[in-house]
Amino acid sequence: MSSLNFPSRMRAARGVLLVSATAVFALAAASAYAKTGDRNQPMNTAQDHLDGFNAPNTITTLTGNVVVTQGTMKAKGDVAKIYLDADTQVSRIVMTGKPHAHIEQLDDDNNLMTGEAPTLDYDNINGIAVLYPNAVVTEQNTGEARADKITYDTNTTHFTGVGNVSAIYYPKQKTGKDAPAQPGNAKSSSADGAAAEPAAHT
Repeated sequence: MSSLNFPSRMRAARGVLLVSATAVFALAAASAYAKTGDRNQPMNTAQDHLDGFNAPNTITTLTGNVVVTQGTMKAKGDVAKIYLDADTQVSRIVMTGKPHAHIEQLDDDNNLMTGEAPTLDYDNINGIAVLYPNAVVTEQNTGEARADKITYDTNTTHFTGVGNVSAIYYPKQKTGKDAPAQPGNAKSSSADGAAAEPAAHT
């Protein structure tokens, strides 16, 4: 959890609608977890305008080129609502963007997760991101999922999707002797200077 220090009152901006639904699809990355300690880091924001209070149980609105960072987590969009709880800690962020809002974070293996959708609803207490509609979540070296709505657990990198779900599972890249020969890599003995017979001299 994190707290933000805001001026007592600044410029006004528009609101954001929240929806929720039950997920029916799952794709999980084995033994992958969001970067340890990210949510214990300070949360920083950058924006063109800010309107809100640094007070318990309040909502602050950020507008224009909004960037929110916390450790390796970064979220970007056009408008963000920052919800402070009774302890003046950031409990939730709802961000919108055109064509989409964007979130990214590293796991403990330094693999990158990215998520994109017009609306991003991030539960900062539990580390749960909900993206909708037309959401896309990609895990580096693992796969990609698309759905009308995707719920992503940044603690475990487990995500679920509902509505028009599709998934891509990336093959594990082979290295060394296990890698298949690439076309054009083989050389004939006559083309290999070490194996070719010396030319006859006249």
